[in-house]
Amino acid sequence: MPLHSRWSENDRIPEEHAGGWRSMVRSQAGVVSFAQLRAYGHSWHDVASNVAARRWQRVLPRVYATFTGQLGRAALMHAAVLYGGKDSVLSHRTAAEEWRMVPIRTGPIEITVPYGSSAVSQMPVVRVHRSRALAFSALASVPPRTRKTDTIVDLAVAEPDARSAMYLVIDLVAKQALSVPEMLRCVEARPPLRYRSAIGRALQLAGGGLMSALEVEYFDEVERAHGFPPGRRQVPVVVDGKTLWEDVVYEVGGESLVVRLDGRAAHSVAGVAFRDRRRDNAAELAGRARLVYGWWDVHRDSCGVAGEVGTVLARLGWVPGPRECLCRLEP
Repeated sequence: MPLHSRWSENDRIPEEHAGGWRSMVRSQAGVVSFAQLRAYGHSWHDVASNVAARRWQRVLPRVYATFTGQLGRAALMHAAVLYGGKDSVLSHRTAAEEWRMVPIRTGPIEITVPYGSSAVSQMPVVRVHRSRALAFSALASVPPRTRKTDTIVDLAVAEPDARSAMYLVIDLVAKQALSVPEMLRCVEARPPLRYRSAIGRALQLAGGGLMSALEVEYFDEVERAHGFPPGRRQVPVVVDGKTLWEDVVYEVGGESLVVRLDGRAAHSVAGVAFRDRRRDNAAELAGRARLVYGWWDVHRDSCGVAGEVGTVLARLGWVPGPRECLCRLEP
């Protein structure tokens, strides 16, 4: 794909400005707005002539590609932001893809514009959102996009229900290595209109050491619902000179039970499987009981998981008390 125009006889860019034009077009993946064209001396007639001659193509209202053929992702993102106008930014799913929070998929480029902007969604190319908080959420990248914290809030608000929003926030805060105070500052600066309490609870749980949807499900449906003693979260353990982290550790009568929550479907990397095996061996050598559960164990059979955890805790000396769940725990 060429990153420069094939000029018509009506081209009017002075030679002294040609370098700036080429640099701008290149930096925008070959896409330009009509305002930029006007700044370089083009008229509507010039634009129409280049489009009619199939040297250029219209992408969105007042936005053109200075080449023919299919637009790549970078060109579409620049086109969407140029269409949105001053202060528009990539946001929601598109910003999350650029932050590598979620996989890239086909679909419209999502942008956020200030209230008062005339831009509206132009499907299937661009979906437009509006915000009064762009002064807080925009990052001066190329093209500009929402900050990580704001992107997570936008994704959470777009979830179908409050629990999904809570899980998403916990998962992404952990995966993106964001601090809870950072997220709290974001939520305070631009309070979400939906799921505010769910997002607040997600940050509270993340602050308490929970780092995934699986850990939240375990905390709610196993530990708390069955009246277990509070476990310690993210407990460091040194294996082969490296510090690893146990998800939950219960300590009863001077002994401990490790509950490991594994959200992976499989260990696709040999080093991960080896590390976890060494961690298992270290727990056995130290005399710590351990149980391992995945998402479906906890999600589909929380009472079965609780029965196993309760059996080991009772063996260590724990005495069951009142609990929310009505299922029977073996003494």
